[in-house]
Amino acid sequence: MVLLRNSSRGGMGLILLALTGMGDAQARAADLADLSLEELANLEVTSVSRRAERLADAPASIYVISAEDIRRSGVTSLAEALRLAPNLNVARVDASQYAVSARGFNNAIGNKLLVLVDGRTIYTPLFSGVFWDQQDVMLEDVERIEVISGPGATLWGANAVNGVINVITRSAQDTQGGLLSVAAGNLEGNAAYRYGGKLGDEGHYRIYAKGSQLQNTKTASGAAVADGRDWGQGGFRADWKAGRDGFTLQGDAYNGRAEDRGPSPFAVFGGVPQGRIETSGANLLGRWTRQLEASELRVQAYYDHSERDDINLFRPVADIFDIEAQHGFRLGEGRLLWGGGYRYARDQVAPGMAFGLIPAGFIPSSRTLEWWNVFVQGEFPLTSTVELTVGVKAEHNDYTGAEYLPSLRLAWKPSPSFLLWSALSRAVRAPSRIDRDLFLPTTPPFAIAGGPNFESEVAEVLELGVRGQASRTLSYSLTAFWHEWDRLRSGSATVPARVENKVQGPAYGFEGWGTWQAASMLRLSAGFSTLRKHLEAEPGAVSATSVDDPALSNDPEFQWMLRASLNPAPRHEFDATVRRVGRLPHPEVPEYTALDLRYGWRARRDLELSLTVQNAADPSHPEFNAAPARSEIARGFLLAMKWSH
Repeated sequence: MVLLRNSSRGGMGLILLALTGMGDAQARAADLADLSLEELANLEVTSVSRRAERLADAPASIYVISAEDIRRSGVTSLAEALRLAPNLNVARVDASQYAVSARGFNNAIGNKLLVLVDGRTIYTPLFSGVFWDQQDVMLEDVERIEVISGPGATLWGANAVNGVINVITRSAQDTQGGLLSVAAGNLEGNAAYRYGGKLGDEGHYRIYAKGSQLQNTKTASGAAVADGRDWGQGGFRADWKAGRDGFTLQGDAYNGRAEDRGPSPFAVFGGVPQGRIETSGANLLGRWTRQLEASELRVQAYYDHSERDDINLFRPVADIFDIEAQHGFRLGEGRLLWGGGYRYARDQVAPGMAFGLIPAGFIPSSRTLEWWNVFVQGEFPLTSTVELTVGVKAEHNDYTGAEYLPSLRLAWKPSPSFLLWSALSRAVRAPSRIDRDLFLPTTPPFAIAGGPNFESEVAEVLELGVRGQASRTLSYSLTAFWHEWDRLRSGSATVPARVENKVQGPAYGFEGWGTWQAASMLRLSAGFSTLRKHLEAEPGAVSATSVDDPALSNDPEFQWMLRASLNPAPRHEFDATVRRVGRLPHPEVPEYTALDLRYGWRARRDLELSLTVQNAADPSHPEFNAAPARSEIARGFLLAMKWSH
């Protein structure tokens, strides 16, 4: 394979010149387009109960993005794939950065949504959120993405407040042979190759490498934003068995370089360059499972190293070690799951140019943090159709000590095609470095003096949901939720200012989705969510943070989406998605409608070609941040080829 880079950043990005040595022999499961809705309801999910259960039986607001959904959408990044979940709000900030949330509080450093990749938590201790420009996977290896809106703290811990995203990749056994994927368009280009083989008699492995180039975005005036990026990533996974024991070992390494941003506004003589944002990191995960006669034991550990070199703002380096164990077994007619874990993180945050000249920074610049937890959850049938799930997690962190995270769920399933459930939960967002340790300047007298008394943000959540299959061709899910928030992050009106917890109030709404198999060749899907918030300062509190602060209120009151998947002829497929997102109030971003189209053709059993058009009905629109400097998300065209052997 030979690739040519377009150095002008204005053309096709990566252009395919030659392909050699490729064939097709990958064993592949039946496409989900060929499955009935009953079979889709029988898909197994693991994020609700940390065990395999039918999607139709899971008592939570959970949406599954399948591998087939990802393939037929034509998306090329993990963040873009998350747009397929109607219970998530995904806004593109610029060429490579995103704001992703569920049930509100969306911003580029959102901190109330827990994201996992094969069980590895990917949020940074710096602000308890995700750097989306440092997280990606080879999408062709993703088996499914389970998206839970609502708290999952009892099983997943602090920060699983508004939801849990669990990205689950295929086992190495399911990705045998070779796969080449190449795409080129006006806004991006990418290429990836994966190869899988046998590992002895009971094992399998795969290795992969991928690279991409994103073109810069532009403002409404047509000025280029210095946000183009080059990205490279590679990794491996191995799975093998030995009697009752199963083992997994996998790892990834990546490196990214964003476009040079030109001279710094803080320059004094002749313009000091802001330079590029450079990111790099690596991770290694191991998992052992043992199947016992009536139970299962699982132990998992991983190490994660990440670096972010932003010479203008800050330059964090972080190392994280995490280990957890769980044991599930039958208890009479019910089930019991218990376990615990330990997490260690050490970081070093050097100030960038802007922070250095103000100066501002994290004090101490280096900190070690530890978390430990124990949890137990039981599922007990009360009658033949009613099941009670009750659980609690005790989690300890270095900032606030012990936090208790209980939950109670009740599920009524009078028939295999109908589920009514309700849940009452308590979840917290524990403090992070940015809440406690940010000072401006770094020596007295301070204008901002950290948050020495900052506590965990707390949500007490009530949910009521229904999921069912009205007929062989129609399925649906609907959830109503009420989050009662307390001790939300705010800033004091004192001098020096401090980070505090002085905002409270409810957030509530509805979310739902459904699928209709209109004909053997046509499947229609729809989803929506609404959100209202009534936040206010605590009684008697004097806070400098308005309830209109972007970190608290920059969310659309509604969004909806429609998707159509059509197979007009053998080996041909057409997909269309329409998304409508309401306006953002602070700062104001107009509501917008996006139309995405994809046409695919399986030219041979081993060769698939496709054309994807994003924002087909709109030359460009903003999705986040304030005018006039914000990025406009432009119409994009992408030609793609996948060749497997």
